[in-house]
Amino acid sequence: MSLPQGSLQRQLIRSILRSSMMAGVIAFILLIAHSIYQSMQMHDDLMDEVSDMLLISDLSRVSGQQLDELSDEFDLQYEMRLGTQLLTHSTDYQPILFQGAWQQGYGWHWQQHQLWRCYVQQDRQRHLTVVVVQPVFERFEDFFQTIALYAAVLVFLWTAQWWMMHRGIQRSFQSLHQVRQQIVAKNSQDLSPIDLQSTPTEIQPLLTALNQLFEQLQRALHAEQRFTADASHELRSPLSAMSMRLQVLQRKYQQVASLGQDLQPIQQDIQRTTQVLENLLLLARLDPTHATQLPKQELDLVQLLQQAFESIQPYLLQKKISLDAHLPERLILMGNQELLFSAVRNLLDNAARYVPEHGTIFIELLQKDHHVIISIADNGQGVDEAILTRLGERFFRVLGNTTQGSGLGLSIVKKIIALHQGTVDFQQATQGGLQVRIELPQ
Repeated sequence: MSLPQGSLQRQLIRSILRSSMMAGVIAFILLIAHSIYQSMQMHDDLMDEVSDMLLISDLSRVSGQQLDELSDEFDLQYEMRLGTQLLTHSTDYQPILFQGAWQQGYGWHWQQHQLWRCYVQQDRQRHLTVVVVQPVFERFEDFFQTIALYAAVLVFLWTAQWWMMHRGIQRSFQSLHQVRQQIVAKNSQDLSPIDLQSTPTEIQPLLTALNQLFEQLQRALHAEQRFTADASHELRSPLSAMSMRLQVLQRKYQQVASLGQDLQPIQQDIQRTTQVLENLLLLARLDPTHATQLPKQELDLVQLLQQAFESIQPYLLQKKISLDAHLPERLILMGNQELLFSAVRNLLDNAARYVPEHGTIFIELLQKDHHVIISIADNGQGVDEAILTRLGERFFRVLGNTTQGSGLGLSIVKKIIALHQGTVDFQQATQGGLQVRIELPQ
């Protein structure tokens, strides 16, 4: 399993393996040093033993075969002199190795492009001198093989340790992955506490803090839901009362045809406002990650846009604003009609507010690659890049702007489009003002 660079599991494995490798390297160095010391000590004792065998009082008792075996096995060369007279030497004797001034005891000698260990012992009473030499490399020929084998075993152990740690720590982290899945599964409808019994002791304080946070969020959500319910009731009551009074007026003055025609649009506005209120309250309760809960039906976007045009017609007439619309005859989409109407109505209202008198609002509706694109632009004043990045934030309004508004319209549009799994893009319009581009899956 590939682990991310900042993974705690990776850091644990690295830390443990690094400390293990450091301890192994230190032990390896100490082993080498101890082995070198032991090898040097053993061969020095061997050279001393050979020297003692040569200096025994009765040379006839010296086993020449034994000396030859030692000399061949350990690549030793020796000579024994009486004064300047050579009495005996090894079988592969090389006189050149014994030239030079020799001092009593152990020493070093460089000859024939390699380092030699030498040992000199003298019997002054009998004027005997024994010199034993040995190439240093001979002392470590078997030692190097042993060290290489030990290094290979050490690398194998490190690899096995890494594998066991990886598997062991991965199993230990399964509980963390389970906790992560529980946290990811949380939403506004499920803020129940996480079970601490099956979790490691080290993360229980963190999970306890998370459970406390979930409890606080749950209380806050319940409070918001109660407020939403109360606000809904308070807003529905006057709208219902207005609708009933309009119905009474229509029945009372039904003989006056002109009055009925004037009251009918007001009744439609109240009904639409009631429906928009219901959808906005639903919008406040829904989360964009749970868009499947949004009730949808098949609707014609062309007809929806035309209804939105009619709703802002008085404002367009007041400022003498013209509409430049490029719409197909029909375009069917699955969506929530009232919410999409509210989104388009907010965008058109926003454009009508900021476009100057005798200005133009440009609307384009097209279908592309199983997506529906709605573009609404105007030829009003340009928008700075810094402002474009903040459009859609709740209660954000451009400083110094005298146009009335709450700063909620574009944020409502963004949430409605998010609930339809679409995207909203704000950019500078080619006509000079702001262009809002909505893309919805069809």
